[in-house]
Amino acid sequence: MGNSEYPDAIDASLVGTYPALAKAGGGYVWDAVLEYRVWCHPERGAPDEEDGNDYYCPFATYAEALTFSEQTVGAEPPLALIQQLEHINEPEPGVYVHLKEPRITEWPVEFLRRPKRTKDTIPAFFAPDAPANRLDILRGIAASPGGD
Repeated sequence: MGNSEYPDAIDASLVGTYPALAKAGGGYVWDAVLEYRVWCHPERGAPDEEDGNDYYCPFATYAEALTFSEQTVGAEPPLALIQQLEHINEPEPGVYVHLKEPRITEWPVEFLRRPKRTKDTIPAFFAPDAPANRLDILRGIAASPGGD
């Protein structure tokens, strides 16, 4: 994990090859960081590299993305492009659905403070003996049912 509290991209050779359009947030769990993105806005002073359109610069590490973001006028703070092999959907508040389909989504990097998904994370979340606030399992602050 480089010099950062956040993990490096799983495969640096693929950074910059992922589609620009991705889901935004959600899913509660993560499996891998694909890249860090810094979105740049020419209308806010970023260099105009895309004919006036917003664009992003991809990085393999959070530290590189943060440095670029802090040194570039018109740039947003970094986002993490993550892979979810399966995830938890919340179609309405407090209603959770386990989806076993992969997806790629952009997350605020702070969400990576949640523990990486293990084979037991989602089953523990849906277990009948899960804590009253089952989100605490995903935050890593409650023990999984069965003492995990």
